[in-house]
Amino acid sequence: MPRPRIAIPGRFTESASALRSRGVVASRALLELVWAAGGDPVVLLPGSDADALDWASRLRGMDAVLLPGGGDVDPSRYGGDAGHEAVYDVDPVQDEADFTLARYCLDHAVPLLAVCRGLHVLNVVRGGTLVVDMPENHRHLVQQVSLADAGASLGIDAEYVEISCYHHQAIDRLGTGLTVLASTDDGTVEAAAVDAPAWTRGVQWHPEDTFATDPSQVALVRQLVAAATR
Repeated sequence: MPRPRIAIPGRFTESASALRSRGVVASRALLELVWAAGGDPVVLLPGSDADALDWASRLRGMDAVLLPGGGDVDPSRYGGDAGHEAVYDVDPVQDEADFTLARYCLDHAVPLLAVCRGLHVLNVVRGGTLVVDMPENHRHLVQQVSLADAGASLGIDAEYVEISCYHHQAIDRLGTGLTVLASTDDGTVEAAAVDAPAWTRGVQWHPEDTFATDPSQVALVRQLVAAATR
């Protein structure tokens, strides 16, 4: 049986060679995580023209979507302070691609797992807001989070999960149809389920950072792969 194909929108970045040109990349660790979970990762170029945003065509042959981390969502999309000094790497093309892709998945029963920025996109798409800059950033932070009764929803058979975080923004007002599955002691939403026709979950942490030594992170992505085969 062929592996389910998991579409992952690429991320714009500057090239390493003297910043001569822009590139489109996907985290190697994220692609390897999808493969380890039984999926076949396919990177999609972000774009702003009609063909690039024609997700009905571009997702043909794809079985699910993983919306990865990246730079900040433009705060103007949720009524935030777009001029805040902490906001970085805002890209209107990336935003438009991610937002239209998320809406398409929600409306057309495409299984979706959103990671870090991806969770922010989902929340804003559903009318929620973000903290533009957290009082205490969660950069280079590894912490343990209680899943309580939410582990099964994420495919994680454990009461606690150790998570690797790198973000300075977080969910503020929860969007319509989002249910918090896990949060930290400071109230940061770390995992959420989304009321949608297909399996849709978001996590604030980066499962690709620790999957090589933590089976729980692979189990999370296996839930996406399993949803893609239903």
